[in-house]
Amino acid sequence: MALRACGLIIFRRRLIPKVDNDSIEFLLLQASNGIHHWTPPKGHVDPGENDLETALRETREEAGIEAHQLTIIEGFRKELNYVAWQKPKTVIYWLAEVKDYDVEIRLSNEHQAYRWLGLDEACQLAEFKEMKAALQEGHHFLCSTAA
Repeated sequence: MALRACGLIIFRRRLIPKVDNDSIEFLLLQASNGIHHWTPPKGHVDPGENDLETALRETREEAGIEAHQLTIIEGFRKELNYVAWQKPKTVIYWLAEVKDYDVEIRLSNEHQAYRWLGLDEACQLAEFKEMKAALQEGHHFLCSTAA
C-alpha cells in the first residue's frame, strides 16, 4: 500500500514584478534530514483527517502558517506518485495564496531553511521531476486564470 501525504503549494504575488509574468513566488522548505531536499510543506495523513485537513495541519506545523492566513485556489489539485525510501508514495497538493505578503514563517525542527522563489529558481531547487512539474503546472494554472 502506498504512503499517502498531502500539502500546499504556497505562493505570494509581488506587487511589482521584476519581469513580465514574474510576480509569483513559491515557498519551499529545506528538509533537515540527511537529504536536505526542498519541497512545499506536506506530510502524512493522520487517522480521521481528510486530505485538505492534512495539508493545512502540515502547513501550520512545518511553516507556522495558519489556515486563516491562506486562500485555497479553487480548481487546482495535483497528485504526485513516486517511490520514496523504497516505498510507493502518493502526495496531493493544492495551491494556496498567503493573504499577507510578509507572512511570518516559523519552521519546525523538520526543516532548516525556507525561501520564496520565482518559478525558475524554485524548479532548480526542487530536484525531483515530479515536484518541478507540479510547480510548473501550478504557475501555468495561476497565470491562465489571472484576471
